[in-house]
Amino acid sequence: MHNFTSPHPEEEHKSHRSAWLRAAVLGVNDGIVSTSSLMLGVLAAAADKSAILTAGIAGLAAGALSMAVGEYVSVSSQRDSERADIAIERRSLASNPHEELAELASIYEHRGLERDLAQKVAQQLHDHDAVAAHARDELGIDHEALANPTQAALASASAFSLGALVPILAAIVSARQASAWGIVLASLVALAISGAVGAFIGGGHKVLAASRVFLGGGAAMAVTAFIGHLIGGNI
Repeated sequence: MHNFTSPHPEEEHKSHRSAWLRAAVLGVNDGIVSTSSLMLGVLAAAADKSAILTAGIAGLAAGALSMAVGEYVSVSSQRDSERADIAIERRSLASNPHEELAELASIYEHRGLERDLAQKVAQQLHDHDAVAAHARDELGIDHEALANPTQAALASASAFSLGALVPILAAIVSARQASAWGIVLASLVALAISGAVGAFIGGGHKVLAASRVFLGGGAAMAVTAFIGHLIGGNI
C-alpha cells in the first residue's frame, strides 16, 4: 500500500506496519517458545548438555524451514488469488466499461459522497487507471504492491532463527546444573522484550503486550518440561 507523509507529525499512523510487524513478532516469539520448550522437555528427561543443544539446533533448523515453507505457500496462495481477482476485473472492464464505472460511482456514493461528486470522482479515477481504482476500491487490493512470497519466507525464517538462538545461547553459557534456569530466564526476558518492542513499533500498550507473551511463553515451557519429566521418568 502507498504511504503518504502526514503534514502533522503527531498524526503519524502505525496501522500500515501491521502485516510485517505481526509476522516478525510471531516469528521471534515462536522461535523462542518452541525452541526453549523443546530444550526444556529434553532436559527434563534427564538428557545431557550435548543432547539439549542438539535438540535446540535441530528445533531451530526445523522451525525456520517450516516457517519459511508455510509462509511461502500461504503468501503465494494469497497472491495467486489476488491476481485472479484482478484478471477478472480487467476482463470485466474490457467487456462492460459503463457498468463498471457505475459500480465504482456507487461505491463512492455509499461512502458518503453526493451522487454527482461520486460520479465525477469515479470518472476521473477510471480514466486515470481503471484497473487500479477498481482493484483498490472494489476488491481492497493494491495491484502494484502484491505480497512477495520469497520475501515473506525469508523474513519469517530469519525472525524464527533469531528467537531460537536465545535459548540455545543460554544453554551454551550455562553450566549443566543451571541450564534449565538459564534457558527459562533468558527466554522469558527475550519474550517480554519482544512483546514490548512490537507494541512500541505498532503503537500498542507495551506492558500489556509484554505480559501476554511472557505469561503465554512461560506456560508453554512449563507444560513441555512437565511432559518431558513424565516421559523421562517412565522410559
